[in-house]
Amino acid sequence: MIMSERSDAQPEGTDNMAKDPSLFRADPVSFVRRGNRLQGRRAAAWERNAESYVIEPPRKIADTSVADDFRLDPEQAFGRVAPLIVEIGTGLGECIANAAKDDPERNYLAVEVYLPGLAQLMLKVESFELENVRAVQANAPEVLDVMLEESSADELWIFFSDPWHKPRHHKRRLITSSFLDKVARVLKPGGTLRLATDWSNYAEQMREVLEAHPLFENQHPGAHSGTESNLTKVRANGMEGFDPEPDFVDERGGWAPRFERRILTSFEGKALKAGRLVFDLAYTRGAK
Repeated sequence: MIMSERSDAQPEGTDNMAKDPSLFRADPVSFVRRGNRLQGRRAAAWERNAESYVIEPPRKIADTSVADDFRLDPEQAFGRVAPLIVEIGTGLGECIANAAKDDPERNYLAVEVYLPGLAQLMLKVESFELENVRAVQANAPEVLDVMLEESSADELWIFFSDPWHKPRHHKRRLITSSFLDKVARVLKPGGTLRLATDWSNYAEQMREVLEAHPLFENQHPGAHSGTESNLTKVRANGMEGFDPEPDFVDERGGWAPRFERRILTSFEGKALKAGRLVFDLAYTRGAK
């Protein structure tokens, strides 16, 4: 999710400093700010596990920013050298925890700003006895610009980021050409970017932006087009509040099959129960 965020680390009692533009973000951030209080089992899980599993970078401005000189050393963070999978926006940690449990040979980095979500992930890390998961509470663009080294990730996952429905809010969507530049920097050549959304308009924008980007190649060009396309079904049948367009056909396709390691999370289950369809995309990061 994306919105502009004012620094919450602004010094008090200095009007001149309050007007200093360096204390405000120039770019959108990758989330909507939500409550960060921990209670009950989540608080206890955080207390037990955060020191071992949560990366705490030095902050630049806000408490989800990353200082410009901070670089993650994956070997040091995970205690080994292994392929790195990064999930941006891990929510309650359901997907990344289950993927890490079934794939112990790879390292998994959770990027999330919602502290209760990370605490819920700590519960899963503890329950599954995972050693290959690390987490960071940080704004995704700064993780990609600063924290992760160039060509350090084998895969990057972004599942169900905020669709920002209103046209005037589309600029807040995470998947833009400039954001893909950041993703391309971090992904190894030949690495995979995986995305999913339950809103057709956002799916179309994702596909359009990715198809236009010179460093990404669709792994399933033309797939699931025509009557097999979820986009055709949404538009032709008037789903998501659209007026039915019986003659609409998605001739382009390019949709990926459901990623086998993306489990059905509680969030996706609610979307399906509400009658929405899910769109998957998978792109390879090309060579420079």
